[in-house]
Amino acid sequence: MVNQLENLVESIKSKVRALKSKKPKKSYIKMDKSSSVKVEIRSRKARKLIDKTLKADYRPKV
Repeated sequence: MVNQLENLVESIKSKVRALKSKKPKKSYIKMDKSSSVKVEIRSRKARKLIDKTLKADYRPKV
């Protein structure tokens, strides 16, 4: 029983070592952002800034 456990542990160790040694390959080509995506990013940033400004502006002042 102990021998089987040792064999299992050794096989797991060897598989982990094999996985660590492999370098991942890039399977995609990085694309530039389209103009619509750029506009969407800008509008999200602007919306965040507007929300932040409104939140700070409408705080009850004591």
